[in-house]
Amino acid sequence: MRHKNDNDMVTAGETRPLTDQERRLARWMLEHGNDDARDYLGQLEIADATTWRCPCGCVSFNFKIAGRPEAPPGVHVLGDFIFGDRTNLAGIFIFASGGILSGLEVYGMAGEAPVILPEAESLRPVDVETQPGRKDLSH
Repeated sequence: MRHKNDNDMVTAGETRPLTDQERRLARWMLEHGNDDARDYLGQLEIADATTWRCPCGCVSFNFKIAGRPEAPPGVHVLGDFIFGDRTNLAGIFIFASGGILSGLEVYGMAGEAPVILPEAESLRPVDVETQPGRKDLSH
């Protein structure tokens, strides 16, 4: 999510290229996400990552789409997955806001948030029906 406060603000224009792993993972998540997730594949092709780092040390990152303004506040989940087992269960979701691909969030469910991105093949879908309100957090 857009974790920004006075201590970890991202200045517009501070970007870096996505790593191959970040791009592969994001593409897989969009290809296997919600009905509208594939609509964002074109944006991913021209995306960089901001240099923002989550203060918790996890591997979450935000996108900056070439030629588009920064995404407004809000979260529309495009793909929501889990990975790991009972002892290290974690979640990951890719999201947009205002029609702009915004970020990829990784979080711990059975402990600390992961500090290494998972391989796409290890992801399993989250059953949105069992998590009311999780599909679109912008309301």
